[in-house]
Order: sequence, then C-alpha cells, then structure tokens
Amino acid sequence: MSSNKLQNHTKTKKILILYSIIILFLFILIISVFRTISEYRNMPTLESQKNELSVRGDIISADNFKISSSKKLYRASIDTRYLAKDKRELFLELFSIYSNISYKVLDKKLKEGERNPGNLVLSYSIDSRTAKNLKELAFKLIQLKIFIPRNFGGGKILRGLNISESGEKRIFSYEDTLTPVVGYISKYETKKGKTKVRGIKGLEKKYNKILNESKDGILKGNRDVLSYISFDKNSLIKKRVDGATLNLNIPLKLQKNVELTLDHFKEKLSADEIIVSIMESKTGKIISLASSNRFNPERIKQEDIPSLNVNAIEYQFEPGSVIKPISIALVMDKNRIKKNELFNAYNDFRGPNKKGEYPKGQYKLDRYTIKDDHRFKKNYLTLDDVVIYSSNIGTLQLAQRLSGTEFYKGMKKFGFTQKTGIDLPYEKRGIMPKVWQFTANDAKNEDNVFKATVSYGQGMTSTFVQVLKAYSVFNNDGYITTPKIVSHLVYDGKKYPTNTNKPEKIISKKTADEIKRLLIKTVDEGTGKAAKIDGLIIGGKTGTAQIARRGKYLKKYISSFFGFVNDENNSYTIGVTVINPNSTGKYWYYYYASWSAVPVFKEITQNLVKLNYLTPKNDIIPSN
Repeated sequence: MSSNKLQNHTKTKKILILYSIIILFLFILIISVFRTISEYRNMPTLESQKNELSVRGDIISADNFKISSSKKLYRASIDTRYLAKDKRELFLELFSIYSNISYKVLDKKLKEGERNPGNLVLSYSIDSRTAKNLKELAFKLIQLKIFIPRNFGGGKILRGLNISESGEKRIFSYEDTLTPVVGYISKYETKKGKTKVRGIKGLEKKYNKILNESKDGILKGNRDVLSYISFDKNSLIKKRVDGATLNLNIPLKLQKNVELTLDHFKEKLSADEIIVSIMESKTGKIISLASSNRFNPERIKQEDIPSLNVNAIEYQFEPGSVIKPISIALVMDKNRIKKNELFNAYNDFRGPNKKGEYPKGQYKLDRYTIKDDHRFKKNYLTLDDVVIYSSNIGTLQLAQRLSGTEFYKGMKKFGFTQKTGIDLPYEKRGIMPKVWQFTANDAKNEDNVFKATVSYGQGMTSTFVQVLKAYSVFNNDGYITTPKIVSHLVYDGKKYPTNTNKPEKIISKKTADEIKRLLIKTVDEGTGKAAKIDGLIIGGKTGTAQIARRGKYLKKYISSFFGFVNDENNSYTIGVTVINPNSTGKYWYYYYASWSAVPVFKEITQNLVKLNYLTPKNDIIPSN
C-alpha cells in the first residue's frame, strides 16, 4: 500500500473515532436531559395551589339574627432555625403587639421550641382580623432580616412567619338564648389536621350533617415572578361552599321576651323548670320554644348538665286534666253525646252544706274510688260543667262509651305514644296502656279502669310538645299539624323548605268547634279565668298532676295550661308547663295550675300583643 493511501486510511479512521465519540456524548446528553425532565426533582414548582377552608353553616332567627355561627381560625407558626438570634427580642415584641398574645406566653413557647429546633406553632386560635395583620407583619419581618436564609442543597431557603387556616370555632352570639333548643357542639380534628365541630344536642345535632355539608375553595394555576397565581384557561377555580344555613321560625326578640317572663316566674313560683311554646295553629310553625333552664353553649359548667336536655320533648310526665278535652272530643266525634245530656256527679251521698255545695263526687270503679276536686251545687252535670270545672267523674263516664280499640286508636290519632315530627333529636314517645288493657270488659259492657284513668290524664305519659300538637286540632278545624322550628335551609345560594307534611284531619270541624267553645268558656267562667284578656279569643284547659317516681306519687306536682289565643287575623296554640312549683308554706297553692301555669300563659299573651303578633279588638290589656 502506497504511503498516500495509508495516510488517507489513518485520517478516515480518526474521523470515524471522533464522530463516534461525538455521537456517544450526544446520546449521553439526550438521556441525561430526558431523565431530568421525566424524573421528580426537589425543585420549586411553577404551579401553585391555594385552599380556602369552608365552615359550618349558621343558625339564623326569623328576624335575621345569628344565633349560632362559625368563624375561621388561623395558625401562626415559625421555623426556629431561621430566626436571627440577635433579633429574637424584637420578634417577640412585634408579634405580641400584632397578635395581642402576651410577651411572657410567647417567650415561654419560644424557649420550649428552641430546645428542639424546627417548626413551632405559636397559636392555633387567631381570628381572621388578627391573621390579616400578622400576614402584613410577616413581610416586615423579612425586610427587617429578623428571619435569615439558610443554605440547603446547594441553594438558600428562607422561612419566616407562616399564617395558615387551622379550623373553625362555633360562636353563640346571644349566650343562653334559645337553649337548650339550639343545642351545643364538640370539637374534632379532620384527617387534614383542621379543627371542626359537630352537633351533640338540639338543632346543632338534628341538622349536623347539612350544617357541615361544606366544600373548601381551591385556586390552582401557574405562578408569576412574585409567586402569585396567574389565572388562564388552564387554571382551576372552585368556589368555597359553606354548610347549609338554618333559618328558624323563631324571632329572637319574641324568644328573649318569653325567656325573661320564665325567669321571673321561675323565681316567683320556686319551680324546677317552666316550659313554654307558641305555635301557629294552622301552619305548625313554632315561633317560640323556651325554658327557664338555660346555659351558655360556649361555656358549659357542671351545674348546667341537668339543663342540657330539651325537656319539651325528652321529659315524659302524666299530663293530667289537659287530656280531658281530647277524650271528650273522641266520644263527641262518634256522635255518642246527646244534646243537653246530664251526667251524674255521684255526690249525693250527703246533703249540701250551708253554701249549698254537695260533697266532692266519688265514683267506685272496681277496687278504686275516683274523686272530683270541685264541689258542685247540684247532683247532675251538663257537658259544659264537666269541662269548665274539670270533672274526672263526668269525663270517665263519657270515655266508657268508646270501645277499648276506639279509645286507643283515637289517642294515637291525636299523636300520643308517637313522635310529633318536630325537628329536634332524642324525642320521647310517652307510654299508654296496651290495646288489650283498654278492651278488657268490652264484651261485658262494663267500665274499664284504663279508659277511665287515661281519659283524665293519669296512667299514661306524654311530652309537652305532644300535648301542644294535640291542642292545635281545636284551633284548626279538626286538622293536626306537625310542629316545626326550622323554616327553610339555604345551601349554595338555593333555598330548600323543611316542612313538607300536610295537616291531617283527625276530627270533624263540628267537633273541633264545640271543644273550642268549651275551652273558651273555661277561660271565661272556669279554672282558666286568670288567662282572660279583653278583645282576644282565648280558650284553654288547666291540668295539675302529681309527679310519679318508681310507681309511687310524690308530693310534687306538674301544673299545665294548654290552649289558644286568636285575634281577627292570627291564631296561636300556646302551652305552659310548670315542673314542681312551690306546694308548701305560705304560697302552697302555687302548685295549682290556675295559680302558676295560667298567669304565665297570660303574660306570654301580653308579650304577643306588645310585639304586635296579636291585636285585641278594643286595644285594651287589663292591668291586673
């Protein structure tokens, strides 16, 4: 091979080797770039996301006051490793001023955090206004070089004061108002470490799920040079949706007026508790449900524990004589009472006294003797006498005209031993004898002791709201309505009704009107006289029953008055129950409903007039 050919061959070989090396480097470079692109790197992302914490829904009165609401809480934290040691005191001074947390408290926390350098939470419960101020402080702290950068992974990182959402706090703006009905809450921590609340009693419990049916807001998009989110067509924006708002039928002003009345009478009567409710007879809307025993849901004390239950639906008691109009209505609706019929008072076993009064009636039924409290000046009673003067003997005679099954089903139609449907949790049903107990002696056409005692409200139990619901029938043409506290819900800007139950006809209008007449006459002439107010249509029935414990009656009483108040445009069913009023000493007679429940009823009615819920025809309210 010639020298020229050899030189050319060597040159070609070198060029090929050079190209091979270049290609190899390019290949390595491509692989490196590909891996850099495809593999995760611990570098700041170009995309940013901001979450906005949603909160539990509000509970709002009918006159638009927030009874219960949630406010957002914020967490303030620092990384102690980035805090300049020579500016520690300056940081504490500034943070104390902006946060309103004492210097001593902050200094103690910081000393504890410095023992184990790293993230330190200074407070979990900062309100939104303070959080805004602290965010402004965070920028100033960087400018003042109170926080200094640290070397990390070949670069520098700076972490200053961090303010972030930590959860929510439940606020009860009017302290004990509308308790125990509104209920109370407990705190819990979510999987994301946020503090949330759940309802334990009352409306907070009943509507817990929808009050907490919330969605956090999300803002997601590319960051600009100042680390703010820059929005474009690829950005994600999800609006924050808080939990549903409960809008009540109860106005705050009326509720507070009723509660003040109960506070006064509880002290006067030395009662354990007084319960009152006002319901629109035709719609079932509860415009007040109040107790004398209340508490502050934000600061529950040991002595508040007995007051946490809503006794209007959870306390079961023998209702007494307020049941009599219901029993008589069942008989009347079967057309088993003759016009102008007279009923034996069973009081002729001894002659009248100097006032012309016969002894209190006594009726023998099996081994029992049933007595009347009123002394009549005659031996035979009209139906009006039976109701107006609350005759046990007259009522039980009427009840025997129903079969056991008719009486049992009739009481259930009026809602006894069944939940009323009111929007509160833990409602009790009450108890009543079984149908077979009511039907005993039906075949022999003999008196039944169970029908007798239940007809005047003994041998059974009910709740306050059950009786209230039953009495609405007489002021609503024979229709029974479901009592409702919440008017409607508002969720994500949409309104949802809560009460879809239609009134149910359970007795004829004729029967309802006749019982209504008798109840009005009871206020005009009988045991409810103290409830009368000129210019208003008022009817009702008193009931005084002993408290039973472990099968025995105590020398303690429950006094009630249930009835209605109407003007030309409005009709309300009102119930008052006084638990264990004074029954000894100088004012021993307070245990009678006419001296306890009836005066409360009258003052509640006067409140309705003063607040323009009722207008007497003559605009006169008697001062006595």
